[in-house]
Amino acid sequence: MIVHLLRFGFRDETTDEQKAEVLALMRRTASVESVSFSTVGQNLGDSSAGLTHAYCVAIEDLAVLERYMHDPVRLDGDSRIIPHVAKIAIGPDVSDVPDPALREQIMALHEAKLAKYPEWAQLMQTVPEVQIF
Repeated sequence: MIVHLLRFGFRDETTDEQKAEVLALMRRTASVESVSFSTVGQNLGDSSAGLTHAYCVAIEDLAVLERYMHDPVRLDGDSRIIPHVAKIAIGPDVSDVPDPALREQIMALHEAKLAKYPEWAQLMQTVPEVQIF
């Protein structure tokens, strides 16, 4: 199992209605067939750095992760979610798979997605602050 965690904060100009819509889109993405379990909501950690919300999904393995990364529901949601994100902390992800190369394999899938969807890569570049753990 691969558990993927995002902590994020909204842009100042994002209204409460838009925040609710973003969270609903994230819940929709988190309910696609490739996700084993998920949670979307408040970040219970220290939110003083602006990371007020969290998105967490569990994915069975690398093959399922690749399917999840390219799921049309996810791609559609991302295009409507990302413009409202001011800050995002990606990870740290965790896994019960003992393969020491797993992180590099996941990053290779991510790089392939960036290459396949340059418009998605450009959209991600509009997030003012991105941290990767």
